[in-house]
Amino acid sequence: MFGKVLETPQNEKTPFNPVSPYAISKLFSYFIAKNYRDSFGMFVCNGILFNHESPLRGEEFVTKKITKGLNQIQDGSKKCLFLGNIYSRRDWGFAGDYVEAMWKMMQKEKSNDYVVSTGKQYSVKDFLNEAAKYFGFNIVWRGKGLNEIGYDKIKKKVIVRIDKKLYRPSEVNNLIGDFSKVRNELNWLPKVNFYQLVKMMCKFESNFIKN
Repeated sequence: MFGKVLETPQNEKTPFNPVSPYAISKLFSYFIAKNYRDSFGMFVCNGILFNHESPLRGEEFVTKKITKGLNQIQDGSKKCLFLGNIYSRRDWGFAGDYVEAMWKMMQKEKSNDYVVSTGKQYSVKDFLNEAAKYFGFNIVWRGKGLNEIGYDKIKKKVIVRIDKKLYRPSEVNNLIGDFSKVRNELNWLPKVNFYQLVKMMCKFESNFIKN
């Protein structure tokens, strides 16, 4: 919804600047909810949730693509992982924590809108490097741009390559939320940090294959 951000970090007062049909559709939902609340006094909350991940994340999302792909490379069923913009930065949190925030919104006497985030930011490359450690890879990065590769010093082969086709038409490079309002009004804090989240998703993939 914040898209090409007009200020950093982003909070409930940050102007929206969506750059995809998906984000634009979410803006309709946001404003129609607000309209019903303001016009008819309905109890309607808007949760502006930053990227919330879990082991159940769909395979079309980059976090799942990374954890599943690295697990497949480890077990030999996949040779290489192809990614787009690995320098895109996101505010990643655990979906379970965010569900708690949504529940807390619904317990208030008066409905309101809240940004839910962790206030910390990591790149796709950071996520991949952390996941790679779990699966026993030792990745060194070589080259630049579309020619950048992730080379595993243990297996002595390239396991990550960049694919231009995976770049978004309108890339969002810098998202990080300010969750002060939900912290102060609802006494909410994220419990699972970035490193715990990555480990959780990696562990699920390895156990899923074994089971």
